[in-house]
Amino acid sequence: MRQFGKIAMCLILVCMMVGAVSCSKKKETATEEKSLEPVSITFAIWDKKQKPAMEEMVGAYTKAHPNVSIEILLTPYKEYWTKLEAAMVGGKGPDVFWYNVLHADDYINAGIVADLTPYIKKSDILKSFPKNLVENYAREGKYYAVPKDFDTNALWFNKEIFDNLGVAYPTNDMSVADLKAKAQELVDAGLPEGYYPFAAPIDFQTWYYQTVYANGGYIVNADKTATGYAKPETAAGIQCWIDFIEEGLSPSLEVMSETWPDVIFEAGQLAMNLAGSYMVPSYSQNELIRDKIDCVELPTYNGQKTNCINGLGYGVYENSKNKAAAIDFALWLGSSEAMAIQGKSGSVISARTDAQKYFAEANPKYNLKAYTVHADKAYPLPVANNILEIYRLESKMLQDAYGLKRPLTEVLAELQVEADKLIKKRR
Repeated sequence: MRQFGKIAMCLILVCMMVGAVSCSKKKETATEEKSLEPVSITFAIWDKKQKPAMEEMVGAYTKAHPNVSIEILLTPYKEYWTKLEAAMVGGKGPDVFWYNVLHADDYINAGIVADLTPYIKKSDILKSFPKNLVENYAREGKYYAVPKDFDTNALWFNKEIFDNLGVAYPTNDMSVADLKAKAQELVDAGLPEGYYPFAAPIDFQTWYYQTVYANGGYIVNADKTATGYAKPETAAGIQCWIDFIEEGLSPSLEVMSETWPDVIFEAGQLAMNLAGSYMVPSYSQNELIRDKIDCVELPTYNGQKTNCINGLGYGVYENSKNKAAAIDFALWLGSSEAMAIQGKSGSVISARTDAQKYFAEANPKYNLKAYTVHADKAYPLPVANNILEIYRLESKMLQDAYGLKRPLTEVLAELQVEADKLIKKRR
């Protein structure tokens, strides 16, 4: 999730009181006694590739709840957040909607996402999902979303390039140092001009956050009052990727700014690439490379298994006019039935533990267990006040270091000063 919509909210919303409801043990529903009166709710999503699975899930739910009709509202990601927030400002937000952890604090603090704590506690969610995914949407002991899916990262490689050069494939037990040695081996074996052994772009979630954390560094401290960019451990976790550029083992920043590594990999000109699980549908449908590629676990760093995890959640609009029905549907979306439908589509990794296996089963030609094998220990993305602005600042300021114009430590010292101002700034 490399692009994030600009949050421009000025919301004064009064939280609505919800009558006591309870979860059905059999169906994991929010209300024990359901009204048979016709109810219509809206369901906002942004990924057209996932729409068929969402439609199948809606069909399964409405079959069991014939009095409920659900309209799926599909909006492209680039417009999703602006449209969502505008609708909420106008008091007409979708009843159930996708959202991510990067927007969680803003939405929770603004009072536009419903507190689902009593319903989640009465369901099986707390014992059926990885703790880090549930806690992504928890604030001060309250839960504000049902986990939907998650994405982690893996090392992909083009087998044809390795075979042509007589170089052994990457393995699950490599370190970042091994990865660099493998990239150099490809170059030494005669990698053709116009091809690259590896790519190291400015990408926090897929590349450098995991090595920062594995090295004992951090982006935001535990109490969310300051950043840790200037720490030596943080710098080392980023520098290890810049080293690939400095040593000619990655395209330059200029090249990657014009053509993202995923595009180079899908063109068959990149031997190895780190990629989030959300890229699997694109890779597997690419006729040029789909039969020539596979993946392994991310390399270790500082002796630690590395990965970052980010997950979506199903939120319920606080001012929904059909809030009980919306909560019931949101909870059902976290059920084994719903998560299996989503997982079997092969588009994403279902968040529910018993449904994670379906992602790999849907694409058996690849080693997709690389994405889930250490998911329970993966590092969640940092969250804090003004985190979206901090991410954007980070990406902008790191360009000097990745462009080899200034030392990374110098850039990070300046970045910490500016980022700490943002983390302390109140809206």
